[in-house]
Amino acid sequence: MSQTIAPRVRTLLLLLLAVTGALLAGSAPVSAHAALTASDPQQGSVVKEAPAQVSLTFSEGVAMSDGSVRVLDPKGKRVDTGKTSEQGTNTYSVKLHSGLPDGTFTVTYQVVSADSHPVSGAFTFSIGAPSTTSVSVSDQEAGGGVVGGLYGFARYLSYAGFILLVGGAAFVLACWQRGTGERSVQRLVVSGWLALTGATLAMLLLRGSYTGSGKVGDIFDLALLSDVLQTKTGAALVSRLLLLAAGALFIAVLFGAYEKREDDEEKGDLTFGLAIGGFVVAAGLAATWAMAEHASTGIQTGISMPVDVLHLLAVAVWLGGLSTLLVALYRAPSIEPAAVRRFSRIAFGSVAVLAATGIYQSWRQLGSWSAFTGTSYGQLLLVKIGLVVVLVGIAWISRRWTARLSQAPATKAVKAAKTSAATPVKATAKTSAKASAKTSAATSEKSERSEDEDRETEDEKESAAAPAGGGDGKRATQLARQRAAVATARDKRLRDADPLRSGLRRSVLAEAGVAVVLLAVTTVLTSTEPGRTVEEAEAATAASSQEATGALAVDIPFDTGGKDGKGLARVEIDPARVGGNDMHVYVQRPNGKAFDIPEVKVSFTLKAKDIGPLPVVPDRIATGHWTASGVQIPMAGNWAIAVTVRTSDIDQVTVDKNAQIG
Repeated sequence: MSQTIAPRVRTLLLLLLAVTGALLAGSAPVSAHAALTASDPQQGSVVKEAPAQVSLTFSEGVAMSDGSVRVLDPKGKRVDTGKTSEQGTNTYSVKLHSGLPDGTFTVTYQVVSADSHPVSGAFTFSIGAPSTTSVSVSDQEAGGGVVGGLYGFARYLSYAGFILLVGGAAFVLACWQRGTGERSVQRLVVSGWLALTGATLAMLLLRGSYTGSGKVGDIFDLALLSDVLQTKTGAALVSRLLLLAAGALFIAVLFGAYEKREDDEEKGDLTFGLAIGGFVVAAGLAATWAMAEHASTGIQTGISMPVDVLHLLAVAVWLGGLSTLLVALYRAPSIEPAAVRRFSRIAFGSVAVLAATGIYQSWRQLGSWSAFTGTSYGQLLLVKIGLVVVLVGIAWISRRWTARLSQAPATKAVKAAKTSAATPVKATAKTSAKASAKTSAATSEKSERSEDEDRETEDEKESAAAPAGGGDGKRATQLARQRAAVATARDKRLRDADPLRSGLRRSVLAEAGVAVVLLAVTTVLTSTEPGRTVEEAEAATAASSQEATGALAVDIPFDTGGKDGKGLARVEIDPARVGGNDMHVYVQRPNGKAFDIPEVKVSFTLKAKDIGPLPVVPDRIATGHWTASGVQIPMAGNWAIAVTVRTSDIDQVTVDKNAQIG
């Protein structure tokens, strides 16, 4: 039984890592956290005279540099000066050259939102009359590609490192101080520090390319690195590295001077000092996320940033402590039931903090119940809530095992493990073998003692037969290693023989597995546009369009059922009244990018008067943009607007939506 545990654990961990990778790789590129809410000229509009500049208004402040906004003529030639300026609250503009010809112009933009995520997009407007254009908007989303994937993995690794570092150290200090002498626990905490440090350095190097060109060759561009260091995100990453230097000193003391202290009073004073210093470092590390991401933008930032710090610390104490407990249960000779009980109480408190801070964050990021199901952020949040519920359920099972472990008398197997742990490292191989034999379970004690004596007799004969000189020492060393390995294997069998410990290990392993997937979902969630921002941007866009021209805009989702068949058709009718109207149809992917499909058709039906369907076949003028002029609406009423979308030779669907026209 014990021989099959380790392979099963390794297989389970590899499976969990594969699921994590699939979640990260399968997720869409980073969504815009600042949305374009208005523009001048408006998207799809036709102006009589060439404007002097193009203005863009976003839902929140963005970081913009020269070249962030580009305006291209129908032939793809730049017609802007390249100089961007701020015109008002969240409004930015770029001036255009004079003497522009008639035709359709394309505006592209790539900026960085206030919560550190790259934002890109494009739209068209026409001077005089619409025309065909040679401009093809790239399907590459800002923050996507190879660099985006590397940056996303580094983000996941940084969260994992933070959890192992903070949670492991907290578990040792608060629950199991004897664990400072366990090599497996030391390796876990140090691995967390190394992962967080390496991921932070990688994010610094990747940041310039991630928010810019997305090219792998730009990763080591020192000019881009210099620009990154001047941003809010760059300052947060550098601050994290400085705090990690202090964290290295903390680890050195925790597993060095602290572990060697024998005087109880001195150790108590050092425990208090390490607890204060560790909390300061951990809170500082958590603040580097709060100051640069979701918590630093939107409403109530003065409250949301401290709440975010508490949330991250609670996650680290719970999941990091859980990982340390798992390592102790599988690698340490023994762990006291009292330590497990203390962690159980601390974990319960961490879950309570998580629930309180999570509810506040959900309200702040969603803003309405409809955003739970109507936005990607809300849907991911529902998945996260479900995983947390599962994790809490498994934790309840673990608490039951903990209670049984603390109530049960010490078994011979546990005593044997403790005796083995207390045996001096420098003991001879013969002494270690005899001590291990004495602590065996009653059912196998005699047989194991006999086997050890036979083995010792054979070893003594081999030692006597060995030639004198240096060979004796070499042979003795080999025998010592062999006997030490036998003693270690025996100790492991004794640990595995305890059914209470085995039950606790299985439940904690299940918790750790769910926690890995939960961490992956959380990482994707932090890169997804909050539901409140999505709804506010949609409302602002609709209001801006209607206030400026009285135009009607209708969004109709579609799914042709084939591969890559999902998207959104946006129908705009100007001036949306009886008589002739201009119609624009924009087809977008779920991530908001222009969708280049073969064909779009539109028809209008007024069922109340038995009029229609009135077919309209718009002309394609740009990627994802169709237009038609002189669309006749004979009567005011609640018209059904049907859009037929064909995404391939065989995949086609017709969807409709009612709207008041006239």
